[in-house]
Order: sequence, then structure tokens, then C-alpha cells
Amino acid sequence: MPLLAYREKHILSAQQLRKLSEHKYSCFSASLLDPLLQPWWNWLVAQTPLWLAPNLITIVGLILNVVTTLILICYSPNGVEPPPRWTCFLCALGLFIYQSLDSIDGKQARRTNTSSPLGELFDHGCDSISTVFVALSACVSCQLGHYPNWLFFQCFCAIALFYCAHWQTYVSGTMRFGRIDVTEAQFSIIAIHLISAVLGPEIWLTKLPYFNCETRFVPLYVACGIDLILTLRYANCILTDGCGKNGSSVAGTSVLSPSIPLTLVVLPALMIAQKSPQNIFTEHASVYILAFGMVAAKVTNKLVIAHMTKSEMDYLDWSLLGPSLLFLNQYFNCVVPEIWLLWFTLIWGTQDLLRYCAQVCLEICQHLRIDLFRIPYTPKGMPSNPATASVSSQSNFGGGGSADKNGGAAHRKSKSKAH
Repeated sequence: MPLLAYREKHILSAQQLRKLSEHKYSCFSASLLDPLLQPWWNWLVAQTPLWLAPNLITIVGLILNVVTTLILICYSPNGVEPPPRWTCFLCALGLFIYQSLDSIDGKQARRTNTSSPLGELFDHGCDSISTVFVALSACVSCQLGHYPNWLFFQCFCAIALFYCAHWQTYVSGTMRFGRIDVTEAQFSIIAIHLISAVLGPEIWLTKLPYFNCETRFVPLYVACGIDLILTLRYANCILTDGCGKNGSSVAGTSVLSPSIPLTLVVLPALMIAQKSPQNIFTEHASVYILAFGMVAAKVTNKLVIAHMTKSEMDYLDWSLLGPSLLFLNQYFNCVVPEIWLLWFTLIWGTQDLLRYCAQVCLEICQHLRIDLFRIPYTPKGMPSNPATASVSSQSNFGGGGSADKNGGAAHRKSKSKAH
């Protein structure tokens, strides 16, 4: 991790680290599926070894989700070619494993007495990356590349709604989930992958009787309706539920201030895609979504940190370098091939995101005196059940992981819907 870190300066100030130490996770959930899945999650965490760190559980699930999606994309990079059925099944399995592991990391943190603010931040950081891959995989599985505008809309809706979920948290101080939210969206996408795996991706191209439209438009229109509901809910919360002075955010800033970083990602992405003389989005859809998705993940992580440290959010970021170069290149009539700059945007944004996250985790670990991926061995004479150990031990050995969904501060995934 130190090799990846920003060595020239600290990212978090002493005041931010102090505020982070005081942070308490607050969540409200009315999910329909969560109560039904609790027995499965409780059984799964009971089978998990006590030496397994919560953050390690989270990162393993993310890696599986990313790898299975990349395999799918390799066979259908633009969402036009029908991918092999087994790749769709692999995506469904990868997402199910990720969803399950992401739901028990908080429970594992409680079992091992290692809950800490770092666990919440790490969970949200992994979710910000997963959202991009989950949204893209669903679109590829439905072969939505035949309709590039719909592909763009759905992927960037998922990215923007994930950001808005944390925007309303930054404003109200509480993460809120409705009856149809993250878990329901994840299982809907799992269902899409399974349909493609069992019936073949071509099923989405068949015409529905009496409706004169392709089957793929059924989940598409349902997703649009849910996107609209979520947008209205987030907008209402942002405009009316400010918990700071005079209705401001948790940091005392304007409730509309987080709109600037989101606009600096989504607006250039839209303009570059529409004005590209080389049809860069249509020809390289997956690379385009991943490139801008990594930039969006970076600004979302900065928003999460701003919320947890009750600080003002920075508007400009080095991750915006790639989109800026793509925009300027179009302004000067594409003196550089756009695909070169698109790959630069993806590589630069990915390494910048990883280096930033590594440095933030390193600083928090040093401040809280905890390890990111390790739970120390319990010496003889100590309680065999870490849950009965002194709470003070988490300040010395906490491996991360936010609180359990059922106790105190409910542990929930912070993804917006990835349709």
C-alpha cells in the first residue's frame, strides 16, 4: 500500500481525522428483500472464520464481481454481440457472491469487535467501483449496445444515482433506503443475467406479442420508472432535510454544492459522446463507461469522506484530467486519435482512484492504529469470543467494517440502483 500512496502530502487534515474518529454511522432502511435475506446472511457469517477481517471479505467480493464482468465484456465489448451463456451465468454468480459478502462484512465486524469508520468508508469505496461494473454488465447482457443512447443513459443513471445517495447523506446525515432499493436492484440484475444464461442473450431481441417491442425494453422501462422515483426522493431529501445550520449540509455548506463535481463528470461525458467525430462512445462503449466510471468513483469517494469528516468537498480533482483532454482534443478537431485519449482517461483515472484510496486508508489506519486487512491473533487468556472482549480493543486492532444491519447503526450497502 505505501508504494501506491501519495507521498508528497497528506490527504486528510488533522481536523478531518478527528471528525472521522467522532463519526457515527446512521442508516434507515425499509427494504423489502433485506428481512427475507437475513437468515441467509446470518448463516453465512456464522460460517466465516473469526480471523477473517471484514474489509478482506468486502474486497474479495468486489474482485469477483469485477473479474466476472470483465470476462463478459471481453466477449461483447460494445454490448452488440451476444455473449456466451456461461459468461452471463458467471456474472450472476459473481454479483450474488458480492452482494452476500457485502452484506456480512458489518456482521463480521461486530463478531470480531473491529467496527470502525474505516470499515464504512472502505465499504462505500468498493461499492462506488462495483456500481459501474454492475450497471455495464446488465446492459451488455441485454445487448443494449444496439441502442447506444439507452446504454449511455442507463449506465450514467446508475453512476449518478449512486452519487446522489451519498449526496442526500451528506445533506441529512443519514443514509436512507426505500422499499425498492439496492438489494432489489441487485437481484433484478442477477435475474437478467440468469435469463440470458438459461434462454440465451437472444431472448432480449425477440418481439413481445401485442406490444410490438423487443423484450429488452421491459426491464429498461421498469428501470426508468425506478430511476425517476429515486431521483424525486433524493431531490426532496436534498432540498428539505438539511441537518446543518439553516438547513445546510452536515459541513454547514450549501446543500447544492455537491452538484458541481457530479456535473463536471456527467456533462463532459455526454458532450464528448455526442460530438465525437470518431463515434468514440458507439465504437468503444465499455471502455468509455469504465473510464468515466472510475472518475465518478473518485469524486464519490471524496463526497463520502466529506460527509464522514463533516468538511467541505473539493470541486476540482486530478481525475478530471482525462475528460478535460478529451474535451480539448475535440475542440481542436481531434489532433490526437480519440481512442488514445480514452485509454489514457481509463488508465489515469483507475490509478488515481487506487492511489487516492490507498493513501486515505493508510492515513486512517495510522490515526486509529488499526490494520486494514488483518485481525490479530487472540492471545491465550483472552476471551475466545471476540464479541465479549473489551470495546477498547477495536481502537488498537480494528480491521474495519461498518456496523451490523440489525444492531445500532445498521450496516447497509450504499449503492444506488445499478440498472
